[in-house]
Amino acid sequence: MDLKTRICEEYGIQYPVFGFAHSIDAVIAITNSGGLGVFGGTRSTPEEIEEAMARIRAGVGDKPFGIDLVMPPGMPQQDNRDAIEADIPDEHRRFVQKIVDKYNVPKGTGPGARSRFVRSTEMEDRQLEAVMSSDVDLFACGIGAPPRAIDLARGRGKKTCALIGSPHHLQRAVDTGIDLIVAQGYDAGAHTGQIGTFSLVPQIVEIAGDLPVLAAGGVATGRHVAASLALGAVGVWIGTAWLTTFEHQDHLRPLNQKKLLEAGHSDTVISRADSGKTLRQIRSAWSQEWSSDDAPNPLKMPYQDILVGDVLGAINEHEVEPLVHSPAGQGIGWFNELTTVDDIMQKLVTEAEDVLAS
Repeated sequence: MDLKTRICEEYGIQYPVFGFAHSIDAVIAITNSGGLGVFGGTRSTPEEIEEAMARIRAGVGDKPFGIDLVMPPGMPQQDNRDAIEADIPDEHRRFVQKIVDKYNVPKGTGPGARSRFVRSTEMEDRQLEAVMSSDVDLFACGIGAPPRAIDLARGRGKKTCALIGSPHHLQRAVDTGIDLIVAQGYDAGAHTGQIGTFSLVPQIVEIAGDLPVLAAGGVATGRHVAASLALGAVGVWIGTAWLTTFEHQDHLRPLNQKKLLEAGHSDTVISRADSGKTLRQIRSAWSQEWSSDDAPNPLKMPYQDILVGDVLGAINEHEVEPLVHSPAGQGIGWFNELTTVDDIMQKLVTEAEDVLAS
């Protein structure tokens, strides 16, 4: 039984598997293995987005690929770090310094990924300009679906997609004229909501009507793929699976990779300590410190980004073992050895086909 759904024909892909990654090489490999690779561009500068889109296009030929940006509402208008710094409470600065001192975190050689620029309307506009000037096929919104962004993408002939963590958020996305919905459950890595994937997906499918829905969050095996289709999804959106591939090594330092390979299904935790928004990540001393009784509440995005961004960058740069962590979903326990993107894709497809055939 071939693993084909309506989404395969609509997007010109072999398998109904959309693969999210921050690694350019992994995105290329996902697309060339029959899925649709989606580059996580939120923390990239406009110039880096332009370069990434060009490199991916060169690597996949005329096959379709996508990019995902996080554009939450309520961000400041200007990319002005000094203005953000001025509003950060001293209590939070003291707490971060206490962590730095306790774990002997050396200074970084530059700002971290979260603090190179401020998550702002100004930066969003510049990132959008870079995306729209490229020939990327799919534009996805990781948090929210701003009508101005969706309109721009549709005007350039690009498919549009929104990640949804609750039925309450669906209508707002539908009203923008979105082409595709990703129902992302609690199991997922990075920014995620409070409803489990296999509770969320059928609710979104029922409300969405003819609008195609992908299942995301904890999708790690072919059985998960088959179950997603049984719940009414037309495909899956997967991120965590690619973290332990050879192709993703350009984006992870060795200690981070080691922790991912050793992590089990219960070794992730949701914390606001990185960005100010809920983020599922590998459990570490960083998340434990921020959940302690004397910890202040994390600030809202982008204030938390700027508060901790440089320190997180230094932790990764110098591989400060207790504090090192990365986003990952609950499915990370399925992946305990380095392998290739194509090997994971073929295992997903073969097992899903066997389950569906039986």
